[in-house]
This record gives sequence, C-alpha cells and structure tokens, in this order.
Amino acid sequence: MDAAQVEEALKVLDASLSYIKWRLKSSAKHRLQIDVLALCNGMRPVVMIDYGGKMPELQERLCAFLEHCQKESSIFEQLRVMIIEDMIYLIHVKEMAKHVSSSLSSEVELLFVDLEQDPPKMRTLEDKNLLGMQLISIQKLFSLYFPLEGVRNDLLPPDRTEFRVDTKSLSEPINSQSSLLMDLSSCMHDTKVTVPTINGWLLGYPVVYLFSKDHIGDAIYNLSTKFLRIYKILVYRKSAPSKGSHPEELMSFSVPYDLSMRGSNEPWAEMFLGGLQSKWETCKQTWSCLEMEVSECYPQAIAL
Repeated sequence: MDAAQVEEALKVLDASLSYIKWRLKSSAKHRLQIDVLALCNGMRPVVMIDYGGKMPELQERLCAFLEHCQKESSIFEQLRVMIIEDMIYLIHVKEMAKHVSSSLSSEVELLFVDLEQDPPKMRTLEDKNLLGMQLISIQKLFSLYFPLEGVRNDLLPPDRTEFRVDTKSLSEPINSQSSLLMDLSSCMHDTKVTVPTINGWLLGYPVVYLFSKDHIGDAIYNLSTKFLRIYKILVYRKSAPSKGSHPEELMSFSVPYDLSMRGSNEPWAEMFLGGLQSKWETCKQTWSCLEMEVSECYPQAIAL
C-alpha cells in the first residue's frame, strides 16, 4: 500500500463504521485501524478482534462493516471474518495461506511453553508429543481452507484426505455476509488442543503456550504464579503526523521470565524481529519505524 491507499483505507474504514452505525470507543477504533492496516499491508495474516462488543453482535457488526468496506474499495477484497469457537478474527486470505504453508514446511521454528509442568518448560514440535502432532493436523486442515499454489497433497493428514473445502468462494466477489464468514471451529474437534495454543500460532507469535483441555487449571496456576516478560512490537505511523511521535502497538505476547532471560537477545526473539522487519521494508509508506520493546510483569491472575 502506498500513502494514497493508506489514506483511502482509513477513510473507507471510518465511512463504513458510520454507515452501519457501529459506535466504537476511540481506543477500539484506533485498534481496528492498526489491525486492518496490518492485514492489508501483509504485516500480519490474522488479527483477533477482542474489542468492540460481544458475540454474536460482534460477528454481525464485523461482517456488516467488512461487507461495506469491500463495496467501497478493492483494498479490502482479501479480508474475511473467521470464527473458532467463541473467538473471532479478521484474516487476509492470501497471507493466511502463506502463514499456514510456512508452518507446515517448518520455514519458521515454532517454540512452545509447556504449561502442564511446573516450572514450565520450552518444547519444539520435534518432541513428537500428542498435542504437537494434533496441532500439525489442525494446520493441515487449515491448508485446505487456505491453499497455496503448488501445495503438496502429502501434507494432508491420512485420515482426512476425503475432507474437501469449496475454495471457489474465496476468489469470487463478495455478495453476501455468508461469503465473508468462515467458521473453522470444526478444526478443533476430536483434539485436546486449546484455543490459546491455536491463537498463538495464528497470530504469529514465536513462542506459544501449550496445554491440553484436561490441564487448563494447571496451566492457569503455572502461568499466574510466574514472572513474565512482555514482548511488544511497536510501529510509528507516517500518515498521522499528530501521532507520529507516539508508538502504536502492532502486537504483543508474553513468555515466562525464566524462559526468556536474555530478553530481546534471545535467538528466537531476534529471528522473529528480523522476519517482521523484512515485511516492514515493503510497507514503509505506512509505518516509518518498527521496534521491539521488552518489559517485565509481576505474577498476576491470568485467564486462558
């Protein structure tokens, strides 16, 4: 997106909110602007919408908002609304396909914090644990919803090869809210993988919390009693001179303090920031700077 497209996107966003009479608080509206720009610029494949209301009203408003945006500008044509159980997201179809493909091909190593143990331990998918294998199975199902050209059939799970998804609608013009909405809750069926784990992977975090549905209580206790490091990715928007000196949070995630002693110098943190900076190079017209901020957080009650 060039500077003119950024301005167009923001104007359409504001006009669409007004058209559907969705009165967001200023903080929520600002968050929506950042999230939509991040999607349209290719900085993020998925954003979680945990502001602006509750389900099912939030789903209805988000679909109406996106439908109007797409009628006004082609900038938004790749965006969809996705639901997984009680969570709702905005996604960029092509960027999601790239994200899923890179996950399955292990282009970017994903680390997991095992919260079923006290103290939590860092794992990789190479540990071949049940949850890790089930997550891979879910990722393979996502590859059917978001196919990348040239994807290999042998990536499909053997017991789900008969599973078919009509991907034609993903490339057709939007003409109804039903074509905007994708409910992928079924991908979680028959697994012990929890929504927080799926969230961590979808939202592009380099470190993801891992625990089964049978150990939610253990996970909450083990995380709530630990010091954490909070990793924030901050950007400075070019198109808003009045806000140019103030950073905007692109995304943030936490890692137990004992598993991130080197802070931003952790190898996975440096690799993660490097990947984001490569993406940022292509959208300097939107954000003039990108940086990582690391802070500490005292133990506190956490809901998973």
